[in-house]
Amino acid sequence: MVFMRTSNQIQQQARHFTRSLSASAFTKPKPNTVLSSSFNNKQNISNISTKHIALFLTTAGVASYSIHQSNQTSARTHFTKCAAYTKNLIKTGGDVVMLGPTKEVATGILFPNLCNAMTFVGCGVRVKYGFVKVYAVGTYMDPIAMSGVKAYPNEIDKALLNPTFPRTIRIVMNRSLSIEKYTAAILEALEPRMNGVDLDKLEEFNRMNPKVDLVEGAEMEMTIRGNVMLYKNAMGGVGQIESRAFCEALCDVYYGKDPVSPGHREMVMEGIKKL
Repeated sequence: MVFMRTSNQIQQQARHFTRSLSASAFTKPKPNTVLSSSFNNKQNISNISTKHIALFLTTAGVASYSIHQSNQTSARTHFTKCAAYTKNLIKTGGDVVMLGPTKEVATGILFPNLCNAMTFVGCGVRVKYGFVKVYAVGTYMDPIAMSGVKAYPNEIDKALLNPTFPRTIRIVMNRSLSIEKYTAAILEALEPRMNGVDLDKLEEFNRMNPKVDLVEGAEMEMTIRGNVMLYKNAMGGVGQIESRAFCEALCDVYYGKDPVSPGHREMVMEGIKKL
């Protein structure tokens, strides 16, 4: 594009030069004006005009060619550098490896590296009756919020039980399940941990789940930020519950001394250290 614009500019200048020179060559001289002997006839004037134009166009052509060659050289250099960078990126893996999903071992369910602008730190499986793999669960934490505690295991324990540290709990069903059984299991785990406070929030959570049975692969997300739990149900509907007691109980369900998925909690502990 630069070459084309430059060539057009040179051509316009050449036309302007030709018109100006031609006009001046055949303009009648003012009285008492002495012309040089080389301009005594139109033939000489025409010859000189032609020489000037030829010289100008030749110079313009060389300049255009030089610009064209320069652009081609720059393009080749840029392409070579990009190719070298891409080759190294593929060889080392680069961000492709870092941003790849993590597979939950027991179910094979994949968890992406990011969710709700938070970073994946671990996953596990919820087992019922000792052998039924109900769903896979993954946790995403805010790296900035965890930066001050990630080097201290005891502090990580406390942070996981403190809803002030933002996180998203992502649930992916490994099998079909009625919505009644799903909500009943979560409410059963939450109620004794709430110590009688804000128990009306349990029914509020129950209403946030449409009366549609869950199928394999259905996803739910619970994002905790302080006293607020933002919930996305399997149908994509979003709602929220505002209760410190509810959020603390939910943290205890997944990160307390008796979590619903011990493997998930262990992996989360290790994952936070690597943030």
